[in-house]
Amino acid sequence: MTNKTPHSLFETDIKSLPLAYKGKVRDIYDVDKNHFLIVTTDRLSAFDVILPDPIPGKGLVLTAISNFWFNKLENVITNHLVNLTLEEILPEDEHVQVNGRAVIVKKLKPLPVEAIVRGYLIGSGWKDYQATGAVCGISLPTGLKQAQQLPEAIYTPSSKAAVGDHDENIDYAKTVELIGEEKAAQIREVSLQLYKTAAEFALERGIIIADTKFEFGVDQDNKLYLIDEALTPDSSRFWPADTYQVGMSPPSFDKQIVRDFLETLDWDKTAPGPKLPVEILEKTSDKYKEVQDKLT
Repeated sequence: MTNKTPHSLFETDIKSLPLAYKGKVRDIYDVDKNHFLIVTTDRLSAFDVILPDPIPGKGLVLTAISNFWFNKLENVITNHLVNLTLEEILPEDEHVQVNGRAVIVKKLKPLPVEAIVRGYLIGSGWKDYQATGAVCGISLPTGLKQAQQLPEAIYTPSSKAAVGDHDENIDYAKTVELIGEEKAAQIREVSLQLYKTAAEFALERGIIIADTKFEFGVDQDNKLYLIDEALTPDSSRFWPADTYQVGMSPPSFDKQIVRDFLETLDWDKTAPGPKLPVEILEKTSDKYKEVQDKLT
């Protein structure tokens, strides 16, 4: 662990703006009728429970990685970031608190579809394939192994669940039902293009992006924007390319260290979650930072 451990932010304390929404990781404030302030804290959720200990600097890393990708992929699709600075909307003591972990974004209407793209056969996709020979209803060649790269990336959307519920895998026809033919097709096409572009770039830097999820919103003119976060260790499965082997589940650059530790405990996966040892917090913090360093 480096000596310069970033300070942790478990929750924000902004008095000058009304809190619009508090998610598992993000606190969202109302700036005005056209803008939100989104702050990425160091909170960590595992098995859908927010754990009591923050991961030092995680929010800074997630914000930096997202902003990096938003900038890099802007030629594929416009994103929700705007050219306003924290200094313009917050008093000094408050912008210091959230510096490096906050973005000001356009207020958009989020679409009720999580756009999931899978490039490799792992996780729930691998279980699905073993049982049915398909992933989310998309037939795949026989004889594929765990963690194998798919012949081409596939789009397997899920529905955006209400807070507290689990997202549900849905087929493409259901996304047409939810958001209409034109938007459903546009999201599928854009998501696959975003994934392919990012996966090629990451691979050159020693990282395999096994799968990822994107979220989208529309403005008053029904123009599509990329929103939320993009290609972070929280929204994607990143593997180190140098140790990757077909047939086994690779270690990932994310909160897997925490999940593995929690699986050793006698915990029923309901709130409140157990406290984490300092060593686990530091190792996880280092993993997040390693992705940032490799990518950016």
